[in-house]
Amino acid sequence: MALLGVNIDHVATIRQARRTDEPDPVWAAVEAQLGGADGITFHLREDRRHIIDRDVPLLKGVVNVKLNMELAVADEIVAIACDLKPDQCSLVPERREEITTEGGLDVKKHKDRVAKAVQKLNSAGIITNAFIEPIEDQIRAAREIGFDAIELWTGGYAHAKTPNEVDGALDSLRRAIDIGLEVGLDVHGGHGLTYRNIAPIAAMPGFSEFNIGHSIISRAIFTGLQDAVREMKDLILEHVPIEELHED
Repeated sequence: MALLGVNIDHVATIRQARRTDEPDPVWAAVEAQLGGADGITFHLREDRRHIIDRDVPLLKGVVNVKLNMELAVADEIVAIACDLKPDQCSLVPERREEITTEGGLDVKKHKDRVAKAVQKLNSAGIITNAFIEPIEDQIRAAREIGFDAIELWTGGYAHAKTPNEVDGALDSLRRAIDIGLEVGLDVHGGHGLTYRNIAPIAAMPGFSEFNIGHSIISRAIFTGLQDAVREMKDLILEHVPIEELHED
């Protein structure tokens, strides 16, 4: 069954809006774990717009589930990751003008630079994950570079406006899952997933992990973070493919 990773960046975004000490994303990581999160995801950006250097060692100290660090292919951040040694590093595109990460990393275009970062991370004993769009060339390039896993950008599905667009996006994800598994990669999913749209994605065989942030943190404002995490986990479990239940 797919695991649920909770992205706590949005808690840090609120804190940084006032440059104060609350709400604390480290505290959020603890609450998410108490709610049943299987992993905690955070993104240390080059501009430190939400997660800051102070948070990083504290997260390593309090997270007892899978710790997934998102990062750009930047020497400074890769060095921090190698020193921190989270369980997993997810390489993502990073643009200063964007509100949040949009689209996948072009691992084919930037193959040499990405491969250098992956080699450093793998040498530090860290699982590496490529956040990419559900495109065959990108998936095969990720495998050639040496990634252990891919996280398929689900934004095409989340942003789809018409039934035909939704169906097309789901078909693309199904094909991408099949290709990823065929070449020996673990397949994760993330971006734009909410309580309203998770069902068709959770029902797809092959996903081993979902990383969800904004929707869970938004719900937590009204319900508390523990309940928000439990509700998302329940929705994922409710739609787990029958064959995966039988495997367990």
